[in-house]
Amino acid sequence: MSKFTTIFGAAVIALTSTFSQAADLVVGGKGYTEQLLIASMTEQYLASQGYDVDKRDGMGSTVLRKAQENGQIDLYWEYTGTSLITFNKIKERMSADDAYATIKELDGKKGLVWLNRSQANNTYALAMRADDAAAKNIVTISDFATYLKGEGKDAIFASNVEFAARPDGLKPLQKEYEFKFARKNVKKMNSGLTYQALKTGDVDVSLVFATDGRIKAFNFVILQDDKGFFPNYALAPVVRQETLDNNPKLEAQLNTLSALLDDNVMSTLNASVDVEGKSIESVAKQFLVDNKLI
Repeated sequence: MSKFTTIFGAAVIALTSTFSQAADLVVGGKGYTEQLLIASMTEQYLASQGYDVDKRDGMGSTVLRKAQENGQIDLYWEYTGTSLITFNKIKERMSADDAYATIKELDGKKGLVWLNRSQANNTYALAMRADDAAAKNIVTISDFATYLKGEGKDAIFASNVEFAARPDGLKPLQKEYEFKFARKNVKKMNSGLTYQALKTGDVDVSLVFATDGRIKAFNFVILQDDKGFFPNYALAPVVRQETLDNNPKLEAQLNTLSALLDDNVMSTLNASVDVEGKSIESVAKQFLVDNKLI
């Protein structure tokens, strides 16, 4: 037997062994704080329920979705708006209930089951420093649009790169509210940097995610979306139908966890990591302990 044959045979045996020892559940997650937290929370909770769990987080939305469709990921937590707009290409506006019902039906045809959605809605939002907004009497996005057309014509906006370029992002937002930033006044940066830029006064208004813990910690205020432009981004567990069929208790277990999550809970958990510097794993574990899930 040649050396190559020996090495190749060993590799095949190792690969076969890896698959034969595969975890009961593969839990996926994206690469930012809220998703890392919910993935860790899910892993620890399901492990305490007796499952062998393999966590694979830090992934991009499209890659993660493809991995689930291909059977490489059993479950992860997704946002209703992401499935509606990004995965199912539906642009029309609809209520939160209609959006959930629509994606539940469409994704169900692909073998992906949306379980109960939580009350955590991590939608896009515009934020200002609270004292600045109060001084300018700005409460809504319409108020800001009026300000921008007058004395605030040179206001600077911090946006992540994706929102600035999305067909359902900055351009239609400006059209809906009938305002327009000067091109030089739109500062594109990493999502995490937008919060710091607003805090330090380098920009006047910033794109944020509604459940980010830094909003409260940095004394920002979210401008009311008085025209209902931003879609609902409710957080919910999405599981392959085959996985649910093989694990009859899983649906109830994940729904139990989903029922505990709302905007305030997620904002507080996110702040524990992003502001207080605690680890993802310890914050996730403490939440489960506090709610008697482990």
